[in-house]
Amino acid sequence: MFDCYDTLITPEEVADMLGCGMNTTYKLLKSGKIKAMRIGRSWRIPKRAVQEYIIQESNLKSVGW
Repeated sequence: MFDCYDTLITPEEVADMLGCGMNTTYKLLKSGKIKAMRIGRSWRIPKRAVQEYIIQESNLKSVGW
């Protein structure tokens, strides 16, 4: 599923990258806006997926969405 296992990060690290709280982070993960996988109760998020989300959001803002 993910080709870069060495770059998996935690939800706390996602929150730090995005500058948001944990509630927002979990909403993004559960909604699928940030691609991630869940193993038991733990989330594993590819760092690349967070970077792609940031790029996508900045593109939407620049177009006026």
